[in-house]
Order: sequence, then structure tokens, then C-alpha cells
Amino acid sequence: MSSSFISYLLQTNQQIITYGGILIFISGLIGGILNIIIFLSLKTFRESSCAFYLTILSIVNIGQLITNLLTRIMITGFNIDWTRNSLFYCKFRTYAFQVTTMISFTCICLATIDQYFATCSRIRWQRWCHIKIAYRIIIFAIFIAIIEQSPCLFLYEHIKISTTNIIICTITNEFFIQFNTYFNYLIIGNILPYLITFSFGLMAYRNIKEINYRTVPLVRRELDKQLTTMVLIQVIYTFFSILPSMIIYLILAYGNIQDLVLIAQLRLIYAIMTCLYYSYFASPFYIYVCASERFRRQLIHVISKIHLKRFQARIATVNQVIPHI
Repeated sequence: MSSSFISYLLQTNQQIITYGGILIFISGLIGGILNIIIFLSLKTFRESSCAFYLTILSIVNIGQLITNLLTRIMITGFNIDWTRNSLFYCKFRTYAFQVTTMISFTCICLATIDQYFATCSRIRWQRWCHIKIAYRIIIFAIFIAIIEQSPCLFLYEHIKISTTNIIICTITNEFFIQFNTYFNYLIIGNILPYLITFSFGLMAYRNIKEINYRTVPLVRRELDKQLTTMVLIQVIYTFFSILPSMIIYLILAYGNIQDLVLIAQLRLIYAIMTCLYYSYFASPFYIYVCASERFRRQLIHVISKIHLKRFQARIATVNQVIPHI
């Protein structure tokens, strides 16, 4: 009875990762591309340091979905493991996962800090909300992420399991395993982003409550309100999407559980939490649409008034150039 139940749980686990992953992958790609189009199409966003952080966030989130979620879908749903077939991809996939995750969390932290500075009453803090400063910070953050995660390119390798003759992509360096688990995963990937976004998010929320009583230009006030609302709701969603998977991962990794049925049940929960985890990388566009009426109007304006008109103008130009026979 228990073996058939375990098989059922494993099969359900596989279906959740496959179908849930495909849904998240497609919606995340569409949402990420739309985010980039909107942020780059409007001058208001192009001149905003916070919107710049959110643009970079959307770009690296797309990279995360392509290099990692897609690979997981192929492995779980179709038994196609590119990391076994290629040593380069074995190294690159883990490296890309670590780098894009680190940059993504850095961007949401920077966006939260930026909105605290933008809504602050002190002029000297507001001066940090400048697009040129944002460029420098992002270049520095990307450089640090690339260097800090570079050991993945050298330490991950193909190992053949003697009992099954199956090649797996793994790491055998015990020091880096501990470093990756506690520093990269727990501190950089969870604890530090939570502390930063929670602290600066609360202060930004307090500032936005007081901004109506300050002498601030209307356009800037509305932009600050919009971006702060978008960022804060994304911060809240980050907590609920990332934290559960971390808890289940730690239980499975360090819980010393012997009951096979309980392990299968926890793996099923972990599959659900994994989909929730990847939804963090797929959700920003949909969060912004739900959180901000102004963003919805900007979306319609960018699609219908800017890009659709450009497309229609190109079609009209082509029709004029092509001679009638």
C-alpha cells in the first residue's frame, strides 16, 4: 500500500513541476518582455532609477526562467537532462542560476532602497535617486555577482554513479557545498534580501503616507506613489514565494527523516513550493498590473498608442513601396 502511495505522490510531483512549470515559464516570458517594453518605451520610466532597477530585474528574471526553470521542466517532465549531455551546460546552468538569482534579489533590494530615498523628505537622500548612479550601482552589482559565483564554472563536474552508470552534474568540494548552502542560499538568497526589503519597505511606506503633506511636484508625487506601491507589493509577494521553499528544503536536507512516505509527501510539498519559488521570477508584470491603475493605463498606451501605431505605419509604408501589378 505504502509503495503504491509513494509512486502516486512521485507521479503527482512530476505533473506539478511539468505543467505548473510550463504555465509559469510561458506567463513569465510574456510578462517579462512586456515589462521591458513598457519601462523602455516611456520617458518617465527611462529617467527613473527605480524603474531602471525593475528593468534589469525583468531581464535577469527571463534569464532565470530560460536557463533554470526550462531545464527543470525538461528533466522532470520529458526525462531530457542537458546537464548530463554537456559538461559546459552542467557548469553554465548552475552558474547562471546563482548569478541571475543574486542579481534579481539585488535589484528588488535596490528598488526598495531607492523608493525610500525618493520619498524621503531630506534632499541629500533624494539625490541618490539618479539614473546615472543607478547605472554605476548595477554595473558594480553585476560584476560582484559574476566574480562571486565564478567557482561554479570550475567546481561542478560530471560524476558517474558506479551502481547505475548514470552521469550526474554535481560538486564534490565540501567547503564550497557548505559555502553555497549557508552563504549563497541562506544569507544572500534569503535572509539578507528579507531584512533589506522589509526594513526599507516599511520606511518607504511611512514616507509615502506623508508625501501628500509635502511640497512636491504632482507628476513626481504620482510617480513615487506608483513605483512605491508596485515595489512594496512585490516585496510582500517575495516573502510568500521564497520563504516556504527554503523551509521545506532545509527540512528535507537536514531533517534526517527516515520515513519514506513522509519524504515523498515532503517532496510533493516541495514541488508545489518550487513552482511558487519560480513564480517570483514570473510575477512582477502581473503584480504591477494588479497593484497600479496607472501602470494599466501605461500598458494600454504603450501597446495601442505607440507600438501598434508604429506597426501600422510600417505596413502602410510597405504597401506604398510595393508596386501594384
